[in-house]
Amino acid sequence: MPRENKTKYAVLGLLAYAPLSGYDIRRIYAQSLGNFWSESYGHIYPILKRLEAEGLATREVERQTGRPDRNVYSITDLGRDELHRWLAQPLDPIRERVEMLLKLFHGWEVGPAVMIEHVKQTRAEHEALLQRYAHYDEAMSGEDDPPTPYWLMTVSCGQHVSRAYIEWCDETIAKLEQLPAEPRAGAKGWTHVYHKHQEANA
Repeated sequence: MPRENKTKYAVLGLLAYAPLSGYDIRRIYAQSLGNFWSESYGHIYPILKRLEAEGLATREVERQTGRPDRNVYSITDLGRDELHRWLAQPLDPIRERVEMLLKLFHGWEVGPAVMIEHVKQTRAEHEALLQRYAHYDEAMSGEDDPPTPYWLMTVSCGQHVSRAYIEWCDETIAKLEQLPAEPRAGAKGWTHVYHKHQEANA
């Protein structure tokens, strides 16, 4: 059975806040949702068309002088019911795909120098994220809009994750710097660990 596209609900949730165009949704993604729920911008417009076709959203064309017409989408009662149904469902198990960790796992093939650069890049990205989160905190502090405390909780999660990543990056770089500079081809050690794991779980 194919996995459900959860971005449908990300878009529905935004429409529950306010009527939005595809451009509006792309802008909000870039400023907030994209920090923890990545999606190709090219997929947003087909999702909006799907929501309309399923009766979960309606579309109104706003005429604009000197610019292309603007398609504005609004959530329907059926769409809000579907959003509430999904919000109440249990979470799917966490399945992360972190390229840096995948490369680090196999890093013994090329040696520590390459891996150090990857970890430094990850550290820099999380430093930049912390600056962005601080901006969100400042911009939303004092707002009494109902969604604000929920949004700030997601910002707080991002801050905790980025701080933990930065601490891990510093720790990992220090460990990598202690390893032999030359690659160490061969997986004898991993085979040993794998068999020990198998025996422990037999």
